[in-house]
Amino acid sequence: MAKRPTKPADEPASDDPPLPIGAPPQSNVPELSVSELANALKRTVEDRFGHVRVRGEITNYRGPHSSGHVYFSLKDQNARLDAVIWKTTFFRLRVKPQEGLEVVATGKITTFPGKSSYQIVIDTLEPAGAGALMALLDERRKRLAAEGLFDAERKRPLPFLPAVVGVVTSPTGAVIRDILHRLLDRFPRRVLVWPVRVQGESCAAEVTAAIEGFNALPPGGPIPRPDVLIVARGGGSLEDLWGFNEEIVVRAAAASAIPLVSAIGHETDTTLIDFVSDLRAPTPTGAAEKCVPVRAELIEQTAVLARRLSGAERRLLDAHRRHLVSLQRVLPAGPQLLMHPFQRSDRAGERLRAALRRALDARRLRLSHLTHVLARHSPQAELARASERLKGLHARLRQGLSARMALARREADGAQRRVDHAEQRLRSAYFRIIADRQARLDRLDQLRRMLGYESVLARGFALVRDEQGTVLRLARDVTPGMAMAIQFADSAVRARAEGDAPPEPPAPPRPKRGKDKTGGGQGTLF
Repeated sequence: MAKRPTKPADEPASDDPPLPIGAPPQSNVPELSVSELANALKRTVEDRFGHVRVRGEITNYRGPHSSGHVYFSLKDQNARLDAVIWKTTFFRLRVKPQEGLEVVATGKITTFPGKSSYQIVIDTLEPAGAGALMALLDERRKRLAAEGLFDAERKRPLPFLPAVVGVVTSPTGAVIRDILHRLLDRFPRRVLVWPVRVQGESCAAEVTAAIEGFNALPPGGPIPRPDVLIVARGGGSLEDLWGFNEEIVVRAAAASAIPLVSAIGHETDTTLIDFVSDLRAPTPTGAAEKCVPVRAELIEQTAVLARRLSGAERRLLDAHRRHLVSLQRVLPAGPQLLMHPFQRSDRAGERLRAALRRALDARRLRLSHLTHVLARHSPQAELARASERLKGLHARLRQGLSARMALARREADGAQRRVDHAEQRLRSAYFRIIADRQARLDRLDQLRRMLGYESVLARGFALVRDEQGTVLRLARDVTPGMAMAIQFADSAVRARAEGDAPPEPPAPPRPKRGKDKTGGGQGTLF
């Protein structure tokens, strides 16, 4: 067993009790729970780092969670950092996270005690350099082009002379002044300006609202609906023009029912709204030039066309006059032209008068014939003839009725004779059937009297019944004191049995089972 070490002589004595052998040495470090330690680490990390900017590639991005929050990771060649974007922050982000996109995230470093890990809570997110922005822009352009938003068939022509021009731009920049000045120089038109921010986080939302707002104006309302829209902005970097690359702006421009002209940046600048607009202008001034024609040129062109029209009218009249003169030389004089029509008219008049006379004679002849017929068929003659016919029909009717009544009387007499004869036959048949039935009934009654018990009673026999009327056939059915009714030939009397019950009749003898003495199988008859 090991020995305890001895204290040095110069070490002061201690009042603590000696430690048992094998016990761990005591420590002054306080004990902490897991939660306390996790919270302490959380405060230390947050106090040490605070807000940071981290550059890395987005990985494990699956879109917003059902709660609206976004979870993913930032990685580089050697490490990975968990990241979270809260729901309210995610809606405000100008650049949305995408898988594989290299970004610069600004946020607050904190820990997550539930997993014993640290993470960054992102406040802002921006692509890491122009290369990342171009890659994002190219991917978005291909995706929208695949949907058909950039097809040439969707492009619409601009109105030749719009009455109202809608402009979506900043009201304080030089763009709106250039557009108004150019419209005033070429052809003054009414201009409606929808003020928006042309860069920054709210740029895309404001431009989208402006396009949709112009399209929502009713035609003929208090605020006139524009005939063409201009979305304009001056030049700038790719980051400054990024609001016009947002998907919501592109889809709003594609859905616009009003023809739209995009004038974003300078001629070398290209945004996604340029692909979906009906016309792309290199500059805002160029957009104004494409929307309206030059008024002085239209006036001059109208004057030239008016002069050409008047000259063409003069030349046409001269040609028609020369042609008429040449026709006059070829055609005969007027009286000669009208000679044959006059002659045809005279002959037609003569034929018409002759036809009228013939028609009039035919009508007169028909009228006289009708008059003769009418005289023969005057109402008085027709009435007299109708009266004669009526009298004849009346006489015929009376004669027919008399003959019919005589025939009916003869038929009634014959029917009565037949009925009397049938009645006589029926009476004789009835009496004959009654006599036959009576004779048969007499024969049956005689047979009944011959076969009935009354004839037996008349020969000196009697019929005995009990109180219930049951016939008593055997003496053993009678018991002493039993009431009975005895039926004789003339009447019945009541009686009561006396004495003892009659003895039981002897049982018939049983055949012997032994063999008969004759030895035969059949007994003797004696």
